[in-house]
Amino acid sequence: MTSSTSTPVRRSRLWVWLAVAVAAAAAGALAGHYVFSPKPASDEAVETFLRTQLPDPEGTQINFAQLRGKTVVVNFWAPWCGPCVEEMPDLNALHKEYAGRKVEFVGIGIDSANNIQQFIKKIPVSYPLAVAGFAGTELSRNFGNAAGGLPYTVIIAPDGTVSYRKMGRVSPDELRVALPRS
Repeated sequence: MTSSTSTPVRRSRLWVWLAVAVAAAAAGALAGHYVFSPKPASDEAVETFLRTQLPDPEGTQINFAQLRGKTVVVNFWAPWCGPCVEEMPDLNALHKEYAGRKVEFVGIGIDSANNIQQFIKKIPVSYPLAVAGFAGTELSRNFGNAAGGLPYTVIIAPDGTVSYRKMGRVSPDELRVALPRS
């Protein structure tokens, strides 16, 4: 008789574990949605960015306030990030293509000055690169990068609104669509 009473107990335990697994999966999906979905840029994100001064790889301060009133492509990247490295030549080419159109590009490096210096020896970049270290991750979070992943690109319109955000590698065609034509 023990085997007949243990079967309902085993089934009820199975149902309990199945319910726990379904609840855990649902909670994980919900948490993933909130963590990895881009959040709206905070109202202060652009102002915080424009008040920021960061050094370039040689230590000279870059004052982002000079970018006020322009279209600005801000790319958060790191030398150890494969997709970041892959998109740098495209971003550099776009920087040259948009020269003279009131579109500025700036790269915010999430690494040390030394590592960024070594990187630009291999892959030269003609637009300004700033060294933010890991504190740059917080700046990108202000722009809606909840996961803190790289690369992360935003476009700030001349009126100070964020007109474009993307987590992951951007293509030149994506940016051309988002950037002003003249």
